[in-house]
Amino acid sequence: MDCGPGQHLRGARPGGKSKREPPVDAGGDNRAYFTPVAMKTRFILIQTSHAGNVGGAARAMKVMGFDDLVLVAPRWDNVLRREETIQRASGALDVLNQARIVDTLDEALDGLTHLCATAMTPRDFGPPTDTPRPHFEALLARQPSPEGVGFLFGSERFGMRNEDVYRCHVALSIPTNPQFGSLNLASAVQVLAYEWRLALGGYDVQAATPEPHLADAQQVAGMLGHWEASLTEIGFLDPAAPKKLMPRLQQLFNRAQLTQEEVHILRGVAKQMAMANRQKG
Repeated sequence: MDCGPGQHLRGARPGGKSKREPPVDAGGDNRAYFTPVAMKTRFILIQTSHAGNVGGAARAMKVMGFDDLVLVAPRWDNVLRREETIQRASGALDVLNQARIVDTLDEALDGLTHLCATAMTPRDFGPPTDTPRPHFEALLARQPSPEGVGFLFGSERFGMRNEDVYRCHVALSIPTNPQFGSLNLASAVQVLAYEWRLALGGYDVQAATPEPHLADAQQVAGMLGHWEASLTEIGFLDPAAPKKLMPRLQQLFNRAQLTQEEVHILRGVAKQMAMANRQKG
């Protein structure tokens, strides 16, 4: 995360043509991501030197619902196809499939109107430094809102070059331990992706969890009949003097709002009670 003067890394290509790697078989779910607020979001890795960090960044983006990744002059021309990249992506191959490799930062900025540098050290004459959460809240409150937001990350060895930081509207600094502020590149992507997703409205965790199907009155009545028979068989219920036991159980289970699965479990308990009583007898 710490940003100092950058250097061109071995393997960076001359020229200015945008390159896109051939697709990798994602083998997974490629449904469109749910985005609470429609806004272009792009993660830009500048002169990345470790292939594993590219895969880790892709994974971090996908779990937060982002898929626009651009690599500027990475060390490896085939970084999107390297084994380490694919392994670290852990299934986020669709993000790698549509990632772009470009030669210059200019090519990565199309459609973006707000640029966020990731810089631990403030720059003289550079943009203001802020932490992610308050900056994102203020950014989304602006009118008009930005049409596209880009997050720029420098190389693992040198961080961001001053001239790249100067182009940004803000330098985002992730609060870290003052005695150990070094943050892995993919980890930094994860933190900012999470904070940005949270600012956009997050995900409804409960909506992602399927609603259980409640048991209907007929299923509950059948289960209660099963329990009545088993309780009678084990001697807990005296049919001659039931003492309102079954109506009380009826109210208990009504308050519980039993699901269909829970009715099956309770029927299994009743069955086992009766079987155990027969074996004992």
